[in-house]
Amino acid sequence: MTVGSVENIVTRVASHLMPVDAVTHRTVVEQVLRTLVDHFGVDTSFLRYNDHDIHATVLVAEWPPRAFVPDPDPLGVVYFRDADPIFAMTEDMKEPAVSRPSESGAEYADRVFAGSGVPAVSVAAVPLISGTVTTGTLGFIKAGERDWTEEEINSLTMIAALLAQVQARVRAEQELRDAAYHDELTGLASRRALLEHLEERLRPGQPGPVAVLFLDLDRLKPLNDFLGHAAVDVFLYRTAQRLTRVCDSEDVVARLGGDEFVVVLDGPVSLEDARQRADALRWAVGMSVQLGSQVVGRGGSLGVAIGEPGCITPVALLGRVDEAMLMAKSKGGNSVVAYTEDMRGASERRNLIELSLRTSIDSEHLALEFQPEVDLIDGTIVGVEALVRWNHPMLGRLQPTEFIEVAESTNLAGELGAWVLRAACSQLAQWKEEIPGLKLRMNVNVSPVQLVSLDFVETVESALEEFGLDSSALGLEITEYVVVNDLERSRMTLRRLDRLGVRCAIDDFGTGYSSLAHLKSLPVQTLKIDKVFVLNLQRSKSDRVIVESIMGLASAFGLEVVAEGLESEVAAAELLALGCCRAQGFLLSRPRPADEIGGMLRRGRVDLPWRREGNCESFRAVRSERRR
Repeated sequence: MTVGSVENIVTRVASHLMPVDAVTHRTVVEQVLRTLVDHFGVDTSFLRYNDHDIHATVLVAEWPPRAFVPDPDPLGVVYFRDADPIFAMTEDMKEPAVSRPSESGAEYADRVFAGSGVPAVSVAAVPLISGTVTTGTLGFIKAGERDWTEEEINSLTMIAALLAQVQARVRAEQELRDAAYHDELTGLASRRALLEHLEERLRPGQPGPVAVLFLDLDRLKPLNDFLGHAAVDVFLYRTAQRLTRVCDSEDVVARLGGDEFVVVLDGPVSLEDARQRADALRWAVGMSVQLGSQVVGRGGSLGVAIGEPGCITPVALLGRVDEAMLMAKSKGGNSVVAYTEDMRGASERRNLIELSLRTSIDSEHLALEFQPEVDLIDGTIVGVEALVRWNHPMLGRLQPTEFIEVAESTNLAGELGAWVLRAACSQLAQWKEEIPGLKLRMNVNVSPVQLVSLDFVETVESALEEFGLDSSALGLEITEYVVVNDLERSRMTLRRLDRLGVRCAIDDFGTGYSSLAHLKSLPVQTLKIDKVFVLNLQRSKSDRVIVESIMGLASAFGLEVVAEGLESEVAAAELLALGCCRAQGFLLSRPRPADEIGGMLRRGRVDLPWRREGNCESFRAVRSERRR
C-alpha cells in the first residue's frame, strides 16, 4: 500500500467521523467499518469499547452485520476474566496485534465460529487509547491467511486514534445528557426527563388517564437544622430508594429538587387507584431511618391528579397535582389529597388574583375598612384596626385572607403593607382634622416581610411625619409567629419602634406559646388574644383557662390586653370577669368604611348591648356567677 493511499483512507474516515454525535454514532461507525472492509479487502471489521467498570469488552458496531446473531451473543459482551487470550489481551493492549489461524488459539477460534460461523481466521486488532487507558479495539477478520504491511498497520493506528477521540466526545455528551436527565443526589429522573416523559404520555391518541403523584416531605427543615445537610442528603437518598422499591418498574420516579418527588404511574390509572398507590407511598416514606446514632422519620404530603391525553399539558397537570399536595400540607401534612374541580376553580381564582395584584396597589381598587376597639365598661372607642379590602374588577370584593398570602408569596407584601400604612395614617389625620380633640390609636397589621426589612422603621417615621401624627397615635400589630420566626431581627426592629414612640402589639396571641419565654425581652405594649379562644369562651373550659393565663401573664409584664372576635354577650361577661376590658368583634361593630366609622367617632362610643334597658341586670348576674 502506498503512502498516498494510506493518507487517502485516513482522510476519508476523518471526514466521516467529524460530525458524529451520540445519536449518529453507531450509524456513522458502521459506514466507516464498511469503507475499511472494502479498502483492506477483509471479511469483517468491528469496533469494541472496553467497559472497565464491569471489566468487559462490548461490541459497538460491525460490518457486515451478521445474518444470524445467537441469543445470547457470545461476541456481544465478553468479560475479560472468562475470555480467551486474544480477547483478554485487549483489556490493556497498547500496540497493534496481528494473529494468523495457527496462532489465534482454539478458544478464540471456537468463540468466533460460534458467533459468526466463520472457521479459522486471521485477525488484526488495533487499540483505542485515551491517555494511558485502553478504551477499545478496532478489529479486522479475514478467513484464512492475511498478511498486514507496516503501512496498513500505521493507517489503522491513525484511524483508531480518530475513533478514540470520537469515543471520548460521545461519552462526554452522554454524561452531560445523563446529568441533565438524572438527579445527581438520588439517581432518579430529573425535572427535564419528567417533562419529556409526560409530554409523550399526554400526546393525543395515547392511552389514559395518566396519573401523577406529588410528594413533599413534611418538616424537613428541623431535621436539617439538627443533623446537618449531609444527613438530610442521606435521608433524601433513602427516600428515593423506598419510592423506587414501592413503585412498579415501569413507573417514572423523579426528584424535582429539595424534598419534592413526582411519580408518573404506568398505564391508564383511575383516580381512586392512584389514591391507593399514593397511600402506599406515604406509608413507605413515613418509616423511620437510621442516620448515624439517630433514628428519624418524616411524614409526607401527597397530591394526586389525573389528566387525559390530548386535553392537558404536562405543566398544567403538574400544577394540579402540586395544588393537591399543598392542600394536603395545609391540613397538617402526612395525608393524601386528590385534585378536584373545586380546587381547579380555586386555583384559577388564585392565579387571577396573583396576576392583577401588582397593578392594583396604589389604585382605586384598594380600600380600607376599620373595626373599632372598644372599652367594655363604658363603650368608649379607644382605637380602630385598619383592614384592607380589594374591589377586584372581575372577582368583586375580596377579603384579606384571599390576597394577603398571595402578596407574601409574590414579594408584594412589603409594597401592599406600605400602602396600607400610608392610607391608614392619612385617614387618621383626616378624622383628627374633622373631630377636634379626637384621641384615637390607629392599629395597622405588619407583614413578616415588613418587619424584617431594613428600612421599615424609616417608612413608619416618614408616614407619621407626612401626615403630622404623633407617634403614640399609631399601633402596629405583629403576629406571634412572625416574632418567634426571626426573634433577633424582630427584637431589633421593635426596640427601634419603641424608641420612636410607636406602640406595638402581638396579634393572634395564644396560638404559639413558644414566644412566652421571650415576652420579657420584647418591647411590646399589648397582647391581642386570638379569636379562637374568645369565640368559645362560654363553652370551653380549656379556652377559659388559656385566656385566664394570658391575663395573668399580661399583668405580670404590665401589658394591655385586647380580645378579638367578640360575638356574644356571655363571652363579654366572661372577659370582664377575667379582667379583660378591651375587645373588638362583631358584637361591638363589624368593619366599616371610613365615613361610617367617622360618625361613630363623633359620638365617641358604641352602644353596648348589655347596657340597654332590661339587659344590665342579666349581664351583671352572668358576671357575678362567673366570678363565683
